Amino acid sequence: MRSKIVAGNWKMNKTLSETEVLVTELAAKLPDTDAEVMVAPTYVNLVGAVRYLEGSAIEVIAQNMHFAESGAYTGEISADMLLGIGIETVIIGHSERRSIFGETDEILAKKVIAALEKNLRVIFCFGEELEDRKSGNHFNIVSDQLKDGLFNLKPEVWSKVVLAYEPVWAIGTGETASPEQAQEMHTFIRRTISNEYDDSIAENVSILYGGSVKPNNAQEIFSKPDVDGGLIGGASLNADDFIAIIKAI
Repeated sequence: MRSKIVAGNWKMNKTLSETEVLVTELAAKLPDTDAEVMVAPTYVNLVGAVRYLEGSAIEVIAQNMHFAESGAYTGEISADMLLGIGIETVIIGHSERRSIFGETDEILAKKVIAALEKNLRVIFCFGEELEDRKSGNHFNIVSDQLKDGLFNLKPEVWSKVVLAYEPVWAIGTGETASPEQAQEMHTFIRRTISNEYDDSIAENVSILYGGSVKPNNAQEIFSKPDVDGGLIGGASLNADDFIAIIKAI
């Protein structure tokens, strides 16, 4: 049975003191839920967040990592560094890493392999741009990103992979893919994985939706049978909004 997951990606937001306030409030208000709840603060606040959430059901995860174990990679963070502070899950391939920082499918494939070799769980992000959606090329884009980023993996490591479909045109824009559009793409993703591997892997991998999920639309999106939760951006920076989204699942 695949996991329900609500993960908050804080991006480059919140100082250390603000992180303490937010995670403390989240821990205090966290409802009883079968869903896994995660937050991804910025690198410099990971240690603090782990400490503040000790004993809580909320998992602290990382927004990114490098594929090398060590070396002359100024400003980068390795898998061992994350493991050393108690981080067990990492987001890889977020659309902003792809578009702003130029991370290619080849780079992301190397990151995925590096993370899995260290037994980190991976939340792998992918999705189409607006022009791809308008031109009807969105299925091809998503298929290519899956194949180039993940289809070199052995079947047994897929238990450590979570997928996050992000229609890039709906991130931070206030636009949201309709629940029907989300379900259509999530169904396509499972079919693509089934064709490459088998039905068991396709049916057991959790697929999150990421793209302007808010308290007023979360329940409808999460109600779709192939949507297993959300990768939440802006709404995860407000405790009441994030709690409402968690309740929606």
